[in-house]
Amino acid sequence: MKFEKLSENKIRIILSTKDLAEKNIDFHIFMSNTLESQDILLDMLEEAKKQTGFDPENYNLKIEALCMANTNFIFTITKIVPELETDKSTIKTSRKKFIVKRKDIPPSASEAVYSFDSFDDFCNFLCFIKECNLINSVNNIANSIILYSYKQKYYLLIRDINLKIVNKIKFYTIITEFAKYVTNSTIFAGKLKECGNIFVDNNAFKIGLEHFI
Repeated sequence: MKFEKLSENKIRIILSTKDLAEKNIDFHIFMSNTLESQDILLDMLEEAKKQTGFDPENYNLKIEALCMANTNFIFTITKIVPELETDKSTIKTSRKKFIVKRKDIPPSASEAVYSFDSFDDFCNFLCFIKECNLINSVNNIANSIILYSYKQKYYLLIRDINLKIVNKIKFYTIITEFAKYVTNSTIFAGKLKECGNIFVDNNAFKIGLEHFI
């Protein structure tokens, strides 16, 4: 874990998957918006305070999280400073009140669910991967790729993910521009199979590219 002080009100924390393993931090809990994940962030901030002098006490924080291609996680944390004319004695904030802005992080498990707001969004995603010449990669991303319709949205269930595929990180980076990663994927996958309607079975990418693009 590395800490960089960018200014008096901003720091950067670089965290690797090795750091997560060494600290016994579960990936999905870490990236979820739960009290457990906030406690982990608070521990990181305590360490940042020791190493850089960055003190978040009594400030709201804006936290931007990003996953890089080398699988490092970069957190940029900014203290939200009140206007100069504001009496600071009236500011009552908690360190646990975060304003979080982050991109969905690629899952490390062999199953994932992504939510598209519309079928057009799914088609736009297919158009983009076609333009980026990633067709072969996405067709081989997993053994099972099914598109469900459920409650006026479309959900992509990807199972038996090939964790060794070369362009996996690039694929996850692209798909999160069009869809939202469902953090409780394993539980939600069961819900889809029970209540959802299969819109495209088998390899939804291959069939979608052949018939909808």
